[in-house]
Amino acid sequence: MALDGFRDNTLSRIAMKAELLDAETELKLAYAWRDNRDEQALHRLIHAYMRLAISMAAKFKRYGAPMNDLIQEAGVGLMKAADKFDPDRGVRFSTYAVWWIKASIQDYVMRNWSMVRTGSTSSQKSLFFNMRRVQARLEREAAARGEQLEGHTLRKMIAEEIGVPLHDVEMMEGRLSGSDFSLNATQAADDEGREWIDALEDDSAQASETVENDLDNAQLREWLVMALNGLNERERFIVRERKLRDDPRTLESLGSELNLSKERIRQLEAAAFIKMRKSLEGQSKEVHNFFL
Repeated sequence: MALDGFRDNTLSRIAMKAELLDAETELKLAYAWRDNRDEQALHRLIHAYMRLAISMAAKFKRYGAPMNDLIQEAGVGLMKAADKFDPDRGVRFSTYAVWWIKASIQDYVMRNWSMVRTGSTSSQKSLFFNMRRVQARLEREAAARGEQLEGHTLRKMIAEEIGVPLHDVEMMEGRLSGSDFSLNATQAADDEGREWIDALEDDSAQASETVENDLDNAQLREWLVMALNGLNERERFIVRERKLRDDPRTLESLGSELNLSKERIRQLEAAAFIKMRKSLEGQSKEVHNFFL
């Protein structure tokens, strides 16, 4: 059911004019959709219970979502319920649909409450929709006894009441205490105020670090070239193919190309590394690690 472009009161009027299904008619429609995929039966079933979906959507207006969007989500939940409903279980469709409608609306509210995911577990979801209500009741009861609940005590009581961990209550309290802010918003009221994004630490390398790293890499390359020049042509070839390629070659492939055994290639490689170590002894720890 496409709801875009309708006003809330228009949707309500349309839903209120829908037929009221008795149990027998509802059962026939459910069987027709489940067994024969009769779209007319599905349409009658959805249309008849759209008033239920709108009624449930209205209960979530306090979360700040547009009513039209809430009704859309309620309609999605209603259609999911129709698709999964099993008439053989002996349960009225309206009773079954309530859970799916509520779940769909709640998922939408939580997705749009904040750009940061508000909760993903069932306990966090329960906490999101019940925390304020439980908190208000506990505070009223404490006031009636002439008590005032301290923050930690109140959070602990909420956790016990809803059956969730205390750290979930502490996390949700922070999430519900404020809305999202743009990093491009200014820190001061005037136009000259610095944007909040300017206060974030820059994780990229500083100029001094970049220059130092470039100098170190240049020195390292110079030492390696010097060490390589101390090898004969075959040894340089083996070291280059084994250590300086993005995709190092195997001992077998080099042995096949040079007409030598795998063991002989390994011996030549080891001998070349010994020569290079002696040439570079004491120069740099990074060069030493090259041979490990």
